[in-house]
Amino acid sequence: MALSEKYGRTYHYPFSPGTTSDDRINHQVTADLGRIQTLIHTEKLDGENNCLSCHGVFARSHAAPTVSPWTAALRERWQSIRHELGTLEVFGENLFAVHSILYPDLTDHFFVFAIRDQDQWLSWEEVVFYAALLDMPTVPVLARQEAPLTAAEVEATVKTLAQQPGVFGSAEARTGQCCTREGIVSRDAGAFAAADFSRRVFKYVRREHVQTDAHWTRHWRRAALLTERRTV
Repeated sequence: MALSEKYGRTYHYPFSPGTTSDDRINHQVTADLGRIQTLIHTEKLDGENNCLSCHGVFARSHAAPTVSPWTAALRERWQSIRHELGTLEVFGENLFAVHSILYPDLTDHFFVFAIRDQDQWLSWEEVVFYAALLDMPTVPVLARQEAPLTAAEVEATVKTLAQQPGVFGSAEARTGQCCTREGIVSRDAGAFAAADFSRRVFKYVRREHVQTDAHWTRHWRRAALLTERRTV
């Protein structure tokens, strides 16, 4: 039995070009946007979804804490904050290992994108507050849109943001060629019930985003931080 419930599956916008046969698409997005007062668009970073709770550090499965080598530094970080978490589950993107995108201006290896407290997802304001208390950065916020939200205006905004490079720079890991960001994750800025997750969070992924292959875990490499780059 899982120690906690894993992060919900994020449904794609109907206009997201990077869907696969396993992905789900929100065809009711127009109605769902009508229930949101403030929508924030954040950068979808290319890493591993990790969760920090009082029970440990988890990857996608919450059956048992992860012991992967690329979470070793995060697990050390968790040791210093685990008694402060209580019922909070902190979800973030772990960029310690390079996946499909290189970030030349990377400032940290872990960026918080959501926090759950039992059956409630905290508002973005609360996420920022708790992340600061834990001395952790949040994923970059790219834009905000206020109600009334129309599907056409949201689509135009998301597509514009998706064509830009990442906040930390972005290059294809295999070729070193500059590329656009992996995608956009949009969420209701307010708090909402865990049961409403699929109607409050949406994503856009770029077309033909390169995925890591089956041998990735044997040949992974650490992502360098901006502060570690040599200066001439």
